[in-house]
Amino acid sequence: MAGRIPPPLPHVAALEAYTPGTQPAGAGWIKLNTNENPCPPAPEVAAAIREAAGDALRLYPEPRSAALRAALARHHDLAEENVLAVNGSDEALALLVRAYTGPGAPVGYLDPSYSLYPVLARAAATPQVTVPCPVDFSLPVEAVAVAACRLFFLTSPHAPSGRGFSRASLAAVAASFSGLLVVDEAYADFADEDAVALLDRHPNLVVVRTFSKGRSLAGLRVGYVLAAAEVIGVLDRIRDSYNLDRLAQAGALAALGAEAHHARCVAEVKATREWLTGQLAERGWETVPSQANFVFTTPRDGEGRSGAEVARGLFEWLESRKVLVRHFPRHPLTASGLRITVGTRREMDRLLEEIDSWPNRAKQP
Repeated sequence: MAGRIPPPLPHVAALEAYTPGTQPAGAGWIKLNTNENPCPPAPEVAAAIREAAGDALRLYPEPRSAALRAALARHHDLAEENVLAVNGSDEALALLVRAYTGPGAPVGYLDPSYSLYPVLARAAATPQVTVPCPVDFSLPVEAVAVAACRLFFLTSPHAPSGRGFSRASLAAVAASFSGLLVVDEAYADFADEDAVALLDRHPNLVVVRTFSKGRSLAGLRVGYVLAAAEVIGVLDRIRDSYNLDRLAQAGALAALGAEAHHARCVAEVKATREWLTGQLAERGWETVPSQANFVFTTPRDGEGRSGAEVARGLFEWLESRKVLVRHFPRHPLTASGLRITVGTRREMDRLLEEIDSWPNRAKQP
């Protein structure tokens, strides 16, 4: 008699998976829905990957990503014991949930925020504590500081709004919060301030970074953690033995060394972001001041109306014109808006052309 497949645990069976942005098939799409960098990776990256892609691929990669960790430590003026390289920053988030939360140890996050946080919590049968965002998406310092949880995820700059949080406000939270404060800095390359300088004064602070956004390496899956040696040691023990493959390590090292290229790309994205924000303002739209590589804007139709139906209508119109953006209809603070990745100027021009061709569009400027 054949064996039977046992059912998954109830909390896993009920789990709703994280939904990434649409990955379209075919040509002709303008992809402004997953916050990828419009600039190509530094030329050194492809050269490093080609060099690493020889006979050595039959061998396991260096298990600790030692060279990358050392380079990251120098880059941030930290000790190597304060750095961990991971398979995209999402692995870091999952490791933190596994190590510090569980059925009796809640995890917290802002609502709305990165929608992977609740998925990770539910997968670990971890209770969740949500702190509501103010209407302007500013940081509710006091509410986060007293949140009753062991670990709190805080995206800075905030997603999906793009609102930047000051270093002083992050320090105030870290000083008062009784658990582990994880500042998820996926978009920090485009921000005015970050939390790295606070690490030496706040041992309960963890900073998570990625190469996907600022370094244009979303396809390689490289991230890292900056934290106290005690925290890094815990995460190092529970990660996969070879969590970062040989090509990813080589590419990330090359990208980290290409500072001039990185600076040019970041400056280009920021300049385009400000130009796009101005263009949307001319159309009468309200856009949250962004310190990320995207903007969150509230569209208005030809009669000056905004709301969830207006946002949904424009989202569907743009999709029909092969322009992809993101709409988050499930939360009242995001239902009336659209999140738009900052692309190339050519892509932004196309976006604006399609917005102005929308049958329900606002009056053309």
